[in-house]
Amino acid sequence: MLSRPILTLFVLVPSLLASTIARAETYDVGPGLTYENIGDAPLGTLAAGDVVEIHWRAEPYREKFVLAAQGTEAAPVIVRGVPNGSGELPVISGDGAVTAAGLSFWNESRGVIKIGGANTPSCDPPDCVPAHIILENLDVRSGRPPYAFDGGTSYSDNAASIYVEVAQNLTIRNCIIRDSGNGLFIGAYDGETQDILVEGNWIHDNGIEGSIYEHNSYTAARGIIFQHNHYGSLRADCGGNNLKDRSAGLVVRYNWIENGNRQLDLVDGEDTSAVPNDPRYGETFVYGNVLVEGPDEGNSQIVHYGGDSGDESIYRKGTLHFFNNTVVSTRDGNTTLFRLSTNDEHCDARNNIVYVTAGADRLALTSGSGVLDLSHNWIQSGYVDTHDTLEGTINDDGTSIGGASPGFVDEGAQDYHLSDSSPCIDAGTALSADVLPDHNVAMQYVVHQASEPRPVESPLDLGAFERCVSGNCASVDQGAGGGGSGVGDGDGGSGENTGGGSSADGDTSENSEDEGGCGCRAAGSQHRGGSVLMLLFLGLSAFVRRRSQSFRHPVRGRKVTS
Repeated sequence: MLSRPILTLFVLVPSLLASTIARAETYDVGPGLTYENIGDAPLGTLAAGDVVEIHWRAEPYREKFVLAAQGTEAAPVIVRGVPNGSGELPVISGDGAVTAAGLSFWNESRGVIKIGGANTPSCDPPDCVPAHIILENLDVRSGRPPYAFDGGTSYSDNAASIYVEVAQNLTIRNCIIRDSGNGLFIGAYDGETQDILVEGNWIHDNGIEGSIYEHNSYTAARGIIFQHNHYGSLRADCGGNNLKDRSAGLVVRYNWIENGNRQLDLVDGEDTSAVPNDPRYGETFVYGNVLVEGPDEGNSQIVHYGGDSGDESIYRKGTLHFFNNTVVSTRDGNTTLFRLSTNDEHCDARNNIVYVTAGADRLALTSGSGVLDLSHNWIQSGYVDTHDTLEGTINDDGTSIGGASPGFVDEGAQDYHLSDSSPCIDAGTALSADVLPDHNVAMQYVVHQASEPRPVESPLDLGAFERCVSGNCASVDQGAGGGGSGVGDGDGGSGENTGGGSSADGDTSENSEDEGGCGCRAAGSQHRGGSVLMLLFLGLSAFVRRRSQSFRHPVRGRKVTS
């Protein structure tokens, strides 16, 4: 029998939890709604479970604001756009924007939407770190010179549509991110930025003319996944990369990445020792992507892995797992697949398709350095090891195939699925044990900003798409790895496939598995009940502590971080 204190908790805790959940609010923003403008909503007091819904209107919301809230895994803070009947997302423009009333935060010139520290609401990192936030279904644009805000204050060159100073368990989903210096910027903040999910976004037309330092996305974190995104070209005459990253625990999967100085620039974590010292820093996973290089587009290199700071002691010096990608280059001149910064960088490349239209001798596998292992790829016959001097090592196990064409369904229309006669069907090999089970090839990209389960028909096809020849194919068990994100908050999606891209493909968190338990405490059931109630009590206490932070008084001086 349960003791009186336990019975009291049994009665009180559910009531308290119900009361806490009831406090979560939904704030509707838009024409004719409770809040006409974004800044009218109480952004400074958002708490776990709160939802801000920004409804489409014909005119952009010319407002900028900070999110410094702390949700929980079960009750994230959600800021989402609500599209119109045609699927158009609400636009938040930095051009002529006004900072939302009641908010005060540093580094205003760095972005249209900031996620990070603030004076009001009081959030002083690292003591306070915004966490468990979902930002989705918004078209965020125009954070760069010559645009200005608050009556004439200019944005910096490296301003972003979405500027993340520091955050944990952050999901950025189904947004259009454009017309800024950096489209998306995420800073490491001494390693405090952790567990980021970037999925289903359309990121394009960012950069600064004549500069190589601003990119479609520029990120550094401890644990970050990019999936189901459509990366387009940068703005004209802008020399930045498409996806540039300095993270540990980096996963790039099931994306379409087209053009840029390089499609992928995966370099050293130079901003803080917390990134190179993270045990995940030595392995990077790139799979299931379509990487496209247009005519005379930027650098001839598709993927750069290693470092660019000049301090080779912190270069990645690990393994780039590069598998089941489709790489297509229509450059008139040379194309180089990999630049591995030093001979300490290693790439395991298997099950890929690498195709160039300018002639096979225009294709080089490396820029000369590094260790490249090749197995079961389709690579155009007649390629060269390097256009420079080979100082590294290329280990080819002799299983790759080639020819004049990989056999796409419609090359001219960029339909890179395999035709019935493609030599790439069933030409793959098993994935490395080092990538399983978490990085099984479970999905494949859907044009655009979506994905679908990849059919299972052994052996694997080469490239990003599997052709089900038998017509009776299963799909990879999502619970076995590869389908979940492992980071971010999988809940809170809109459930709609809007004009901005895909909705979430179910629960994206691998932490949501059924914890049925083993029933190890068959005897002593009162202990099991007490443990559950204690967990509920601790969860409630943690929530109350988070709520109490809103009553802390600021403030130190304004901060500037790179």
